[in-house]
Amino acid sequence: MIRSLYTAATGMNAQDLNISVISNNLSNVNTVGFKRSKADFQDLLYQTLRLVGTQSANGNQVPTGAQLGLGVKPAAIQKNFIQGDFVSTQNELDLAIQGDGFFQVSRPDGTIGFTRAGAFKIDNAGQIVTSDGLLLNPAISIPANAINLSIDSQGTVNATQPGVTAPTQLGVIQIATFQNPAGLQSEGANLFTQTDASGTPITGNAGILNRGTIQQGFLELSNVSVVEEMVNLIAAQRAYEVNSKTVQTADEMLQISNNLKR
Repeated sequence: MIRSLYTAATGMNAQDLNISVISNNLSNVNTVGFKRSKADFQDLLYQTLRLVGTQSANGNQVPTGAQLGLGVKPAAIQKNFIQGDFVSTQNELDLAIQGDGFFQVSRPDGTIGFTRAGAFKIDNAGQIVTSDGLLLNPAISIPANAINLSIDSQGTVNATQPGVTAPTQLGVIQIATFQNPAGLQSEGANLFTQTDASGTPITGNAGILNRGTIQQGFLELSNVSVVEEMVNLIAAQRAYEVNSKTVQTADEMLQISNNLKR
């Protein structure tokens, strides 16, 4: 019964973590470019009460053993990079990636961050930046007198300037892809950084070598499904209740044992 208390406690801790993951998903339901997470669990070690294949008293082989599980533990919290819905904004610097890939931005420490949030702005130097002022990488500057800014599906940035009939190419937005996007490290502020698990980024123009295309005037919404998360929340709550009931039952059995009289 003491063992059952600890086993049920691992189940309660696991569901507490599960609810924390779900709550983070729901809190970011309106965050542009957000990717929902899912908690994965593993069973703990087993106590072997009887080995498989041992012989019984009459000399016959025992077909099954007896192993008692000791609970559950978190195995991973994995990001799901399935594409979110698009919303039209009509803003010429709002960009969405249709397909695989990430925008690249330069972080203050000199490293490169990767993001799916394409709500870009122009700073006082005319450079394309994120809402936090991080420069798009490679950097692209927009002239102050530029009009009719256009970005095609392969990331080529063009603008028309007064007195010039032909548009001027200002640069090309490059896209980065990874062998294992789930291995990226979440840094907050809609940014990811590479790790050994994600592999090195493969950069290049959009629409080439399985990289997604760029859609101007659109933003990618969070891929969180409120209905799915609410169902998961209810299931996690019920699982927590069942484990707490197990603790209560084990406690009542211990109380009965303590009250036994000779």
